[in-house]
Amino acid sequence: MSHDIATLLMRNLMDVFGEGDAARRRAVVDEIFNEDAVFIEPHGIYRGRDEISRIAGVIRATHPTFRYSPIAPAEELHGLAGRLRWVAGNPGEPPAYAGTDFVVARDGRIAAVYLFFDGEPDPTGAPIVA
Repeated sequence: MSHDIATLLMRNLMDVFGEGDAARRRAVVDEIFNEDAVFIEPHGIYRGRDEISRIAGVIRATHPTFRYSPIAPAEELHGLAGRLRWVAGNPGEPPAYAGTDFVVARDGRIAAVYLFFDGEPDPTGAPIVA
């Protein structure tokens, strides 16, 4: 199944990194990521669907009540790459941190995700990934 960049960005944010159920998260990873995809963030590099699904679960478990919210529409470049700016935190409270996801697509699936944090990732200064 092939997806446009905006869909890939939103599904990655909400249905992979925002999903608390491991089976649902894994099903989405299998659907929207290439088998050899890579996720690169300040704390590490994760290769392949197994590792991406695993680290998304680790990150989710760190802040299980947080919700991700886009703060601008997804931006696309020629149907091959794009970015999405977002914030995360508990509903009804100020965001705890913000970030920008950049994706590169191949054959309508994510080939690579690059995550940049915008400011401190956590008010205590603790890293998102332990």
